[in-house]
Amino acid sequence: MPEADTRPVVFFDGGCPLCRREIGHYRRLDSAGRIEWQDIHADPAPLAGYGIDPEDAMRRMHAVDERGRVVSGAPAFVVTWRHLPYYRLAGAVLHRLPPVVWLMDRVYGLFARARWRSRCRDGVCPPR
Repeated sequence: MPEADTRPVVFFDGGCPLCRREIGHYRRLDSAGRIEWQDIHADPAPLAGYGIDPEDAMRRMHAVDERGRVVSGAPAFVVTWRHLPYYRLAGAVLHRLPPVVWLMDRVYGLFARARWRSRCRDGVCPPR
């Protein structure tokens, strides 16, 4: 595992227009540089240091929290929100409500599958 930086790391698909727009919004809010942003479409190499499969990371947003734990889906959003102005309170509250995050993750899973199918139509998916 890479040397610990206390900042969370957020991995995102920079080739996805929707993802790029959302992460762009978050990055603008992150003027203090509290999060390390990794575009895995441009460079998937950093994933290996955390044991994250590149295809899994393309299918669902992944993050590494400040303690070094890898999370994906809704928990990755909670990690992100906990460090951003305007989202910090929501992130802190959700962090303490695992059943709500579990439900959010189920909804996110539906969205993520549809997004991945769309990206596959764009030719991003590996051949089977």
